Amino acid sequence: MNTNEIIYQKGLPEKHKSNAVRLYDDAFGAKFSVAVRSYEKRIFLLNSCFMPEYAIVAIYDGKLIGIAGFHTPNGSLTGGITYRHLISQLGFIKGNWAALIFSLYDRKPTPGELVMDGIVVHSDFRGKGVGSRLLEEVVTYAKENEFNRVRLDVIDINPKAKKLYKRKGFKAVKSEYFPYLRWLLGFSGSTTMELNLENTA
Repeated sequence: MNTNEIIYQKGLPEKHKSNAVRLYDDAFGAKFSVAVRSYEKRIFLLNSCFMPEYAIVAIYDGKLIGIAGFHTPNGSLTGGITYRHLISQLGFIKGNWAALIFSLYDRKPTPGELVMDGIVVHSDFRGKGVGSRLLEEVVTYAKENEFNRVRLDVIDINPKAKKLYKRKGFKAVKSEYFPYLRWLLGFSGSTTMELNLENTA
């Protein structure tokens, strides 16, 4: 594969949306399944709630191979998952449970801040620099749109991602530990990392 042939662009084209949803669930399904156990319902929710303008995608040979979602004060890739939508799709009890779990993951951006909403690369294309390039594209977008910083959270069971973010200049600013929730969430801590964009070229 010639990596120079990979196209990176802002926005998720409609024709790639269903593949993006499945790719996203492959990566984060374990986390989402705590909130919504049914695979079919998760896929339906993501498909109906994705906001395509809050993503950078990687396309190779006409196929979606990677996606990086982001969150600004105006919206996010998964921003369509609202309380009302969860209740209407899952019912009162399951909808409230899902809303509670999603609230544990929620990290709203402050003014001037862009928050990463997950990077996913198809398994056939991992280790080829696609995830790194997607992160760079998000940072470039943040600079071009005059954000002051980029923030993300990385969980304690993903040290590989943490190393990537460090290489790209992100610095840890806060760590949280919640071992009592490991049985529920599948991880027991997370680190908040930031990239300061002020005074950078």
